[in-house]
Amino acid sequence: MEKLKQCWSSLLVLAVVVIGTGAVPITYLQSAVARGAVCLDGSAPAYHFEKGFGSGVNNWIVHMEGGGWCTDVESCSARKNTMKGSSKFMNKDFGFSGILGGKQNTNPDFYNWNRIKVRYCDGSSFTGNVEAVNPANKLFFRGARVWRAVIDDLMAKGMKNAQNAILSGCSAGALAAILHCDTFRAILPPTARVKCVSDAGYFIHGKDISGGSYIQTYYSKVVALHGSAKSLPVSCTSKMKPELCFFPQNVVPSMRTPLFVINAAFDSWQIKNVLAPTAVDKRKEWKNCKLDLKKCTAAQLKTVQGFRDQMMRALSPVHSTPSRGLFLDSCHAHCQGGSAASWSGAKGPQVANSKISQAVGNWFYGRSAFQKIDCPSPICNPTCPAISTDE
Repeated sequence: MEKLKQCWSSLLVLAVVVIGTGAVPITYLQSAVARGAVCLDGSAPAYHFEKGFGSGVNNWIVHMEGGGWCTDVESCSARKNTMKGSSKFMNKDFGFSGILGGKQNTNPDFYNWNRIKVRYCDGSSFTGNVEAVNPANKLFFRGARVWRAVIDDLMAKGMKNAQNAILSGCSAGALAAILHCDTFRAILPPTARVKCVSDAGYFIHGKDISGGSYIQTYYSKVVALHGSAKSLPVSCTSKMKPELCFFPQNVVPSMRTPLFVINAAFDSWQIKNVLAPTAVDKRKEWKNCKLDLKKCTAAQLKTVQGFRDQMMRALSPVHSTPSRGLFLDSCHAHCQGGSAASWSGAKGPQVANSKISQAVGNWFYGRSAFQKIDCPSPICNPTCPAISTDE
């Protein structure tokens, strides 16, 4: 468990290293504090907002930042002293790129939309909702309230007039995009075209190398600590235990709003933490392999290939529904839509001769459907870069 926390900590640093089209200043949502919509430390939630222009003035993309989860008082207390638990530590400016980019040549379909980056400071994929605050630790588990407060604020700032809208995110933020997708659709005008995009948020209910499911145990702790059950889709929680509703494969079948999934079949975070978590890899036999697949033994590669098989089965609710989109490459990556290079760049990943930006744009506007699955090997796609983690 400690190694899993450390892994997420390393991803936090990457969250601010994004080369974009210019710094977008932070907005602190002070009005949310009165309604209890706060970060782990009780500080105001925050977002970055670049206004739309021209033909995009009534189009909105709300993108939720990623950065893992916290499962207990210890990990959440450590988190509240970072930008992932407190807006006091967040960078004041954020460079927008990739799906949020403001340049037409790198983001042709969404460059002039209203583009929002919602900062992640609750550790629960925006699902927490516990009223009580223990005076001993002074932790606030209010992620669901934060999400709603931000959406309400954006509605007041013009999103109530949206003609087109996307709820998206990376990693833990992408999971939040799935979990809140239908609610987002219900809040926006019925005449609007509303869809959701998950970038590396399709965490599977997979078996680890011991044959168990470490990730289920991990998610059960998140759900219990943050009181997430009442914020998860009822269409799922009415059928199974709430922690199982943290797995998109159990939520997507009953989703009504169109969803596009961008994911790597050999997702680098999931290989490390779903397939071969340190807590299960007692002898550290997977230490090198899970960081670099070229260092895997033949037997380990067979297990990694088996993980792709698990991913394929978990994605069946996506590729069995025509209104949904899927860009599943065979890269060893995690979050691929956050930089211009991987979103639309000449050297970015391609599946069926399409870049991610083309696939998502065509799907959103109905120009063409896109459900493409890459070749089956982790070394079969020459457009895959070295391990990529854009956020």
